[in-house]
Amino acid sequence: MDPATQQALEAAAFRRLLQHLDSRKDVQNIELMEMAGFCRNCLGKWYAEAAAEQGIDISKEAAREYIYGMPYEEWKSLYQK
Repeated sequence: MDPATQQALEAAAFRRLLQHLDSRKDVQNIELMEMAGFCRNCLGKWYAEAAAEQGIDISKEAAREYIYGMPYEEWKSLYQK
C-alpha cells in the first residue's frame, strides 16, 4: 500500500473513532482509561502533539474542542458524571 493511501485510511479510521466516541457520551473518560489505557483527553493531547510535529501550533483547549466536538468545559458540564 502506498503511503498516501495508508494515511488516508488512518485518517478515516480516526474520524470514525471520534464519531463513535461522540455517539457514546455515556462512556466516561475514567472508564476509557481503566479499560483501554487512553481517553478523549489523551486523543486531544496526541492531536496537539501531531500538529506540533508538523510545525502547527494548536492549543490544548483547541485540540480538546476538536476531539470533543465542543469546548471541554461544556462537555464536562453536560456529560461528565
